[in-house]
Amino acid sequence: MDITPILLLVIFFTLLFINVPISICIGVATLAALLLHIDFIPATTTIAQQMAGGIDSFALLAIPFFILSGLIMGQGGIAKRLIECAMAVIGSLPGGLALVNVASCMMFGAISGSAVAATSAIGSFMIPEMKKHGYDENFAASVTATSATTGMLIPPSNILIIYAIASGGVSIAALFIAGYLPGILVGLALMAVCFVYALRKKYPVAARLPLPIVFEKVAAALPSLFLVFIVIGGIISGVFTATEAGAIAVLYALTLSVFIYREISAKDLPALLLKACETTAIVMLIIGASSAMSWLLSYAHIPQAISDFFLTLSDNPIIILLLINLILILVGAFIDMTPAVLIFTPIFLPVAVELGMSPIQFGIMIVLNLSIGLVSPPVGSVLFVSCAVAKTSLHKMIKPMIPLYFMMILVLLLVTYVPAISEALPRFFGLI
Repeated sequence: MDITPILLLVIFFTLLFINVPISICIGVATLAALLLHIDFIPATTTIAQQMAGGIDSFALLAIPFFILSGLIMGQGGIAKRLIECAMAVIGSLPGGLALVNVASCMMFGAISGSAVAATSAIGSFMIPEMKKHGYDENFAASVTATSATTGMLIPPSNILIIYAIASGGVSIAALFIAGYLPGILVGLALMAVCFVYALRKKYPVAARLPLPIVFEKVAAALPSLFLVFIVIGGIISGVFTATEAGAIAVLYALTLSVFIYREISAKDLPALLLKACETTAIVMLIIGASSAMSWLLSYAHIPQAISDFFLTLSDNPIIILLLINLILILVGAFIDMTPAVLIFTPIFLPVAVELGMSPIQFGIMIVLNLSIGLVSPPVGSVLFVSCAVAKTSLHKMIKPMIPLYFMMILVLLLVTYVPAISEALPRFFGLI
């Protein structure tokens, strides 16, 4: 019996539970497992080669560009204008502030491609504002955290680029377009919870703004939202690749923040560039280590063994896909999205394809599934950022999070069993 996967998992989770950084957990566990097969020097050389090969991809160049554009947007006054736009349009509805929170996180998450950035930028304003108007701060923090995850689905999304690479070449353009409907569905589902919650708690309703002011606020936010049309429109039309779109996003965000909104000056740029470099280095180290682990799993024939196991477990696709979702939800609670996508895509994608699911639908399913992990203890990074912004504790957020979790899982099941939700838009644009 090959004990490679057992040793790998034991070492990985042991290091993870003692709070070792995720990239080090993956790298050390992979090296230790590989030492079962070859000597130390060849093993370290092989790991280094696999890590270098894992980040040697033109498509991955898009990630540092989108990271930098997201940082520029976070500091460039874009979040404030998106909040004002949402407030003007839907702020007068029951639960208006909560609805504005969701809508703002959706828009900012879509523009920046970062759930953590959306939680920090939108939450730092909306959570105190909701608390000031009588909303429970734990509910406000829960709404911010869950709605920020929609940016993982609504493009441009770094994690969809990573999935495209892990899946062996699924079209990034098709994945970007496929993420719109599921991302919007999650946002609407969360808004439904906010609406009902506000009615039950009888929260005050804001006065409707005059129409000219509404138009003024929407017009102020349009330049920010136009970035999405530039990026996605250019990719779909074939004018530029996803990597080139990232560079254009940086130029557009910089122009908007420096010359139009004037929220960023030249002296702010070195700090932004340094932060982008730090974040990119962390992401690339995780990608490299995860690529090495994925290679080792393939070397030990683990994906094939798991695929065979699932296909012999049941002949009912509904049951198998439900089991895959349960496993991924558990994985997402412990492992960050990037390594989870790189490690588990080669394992579960063949099973999904064998059951008749397209790689595009599976990509949206796994990203939505792992997005739930971003707001799930014990690791959920977005959950802890939201806690910090709201100055509350994790256990106080669990109760208000339950209905929000339920709605996200409901949308996950719809995405899993209704292919049209993921495939209708890519098919309409001729991408599949």
